[in-house]
Amino acid sequence: MEALFKPGDIVCAKVHPTKPLKVKYFVRRIYYCDIVNYPNEKEEVYFEREIELYKK
Repeated sequence: MEALFKPGDIVCAKVHPTKPLKVKYFVRRIYYCDIVNYPNEKEEVYFEREIELYKK
């Protein structure tokens, strides 16, 4: 299965569309993301259906 989003893409969770996330990596259909501008925060994980490209 190929990832829809690539590492480095800026995405957001569909339930929090104003919080930008940067994709770190994709493993076993799960995206691991860092919160943009807050690299020390805990990473967040999402399934592909839970995220979309970030729109300012």
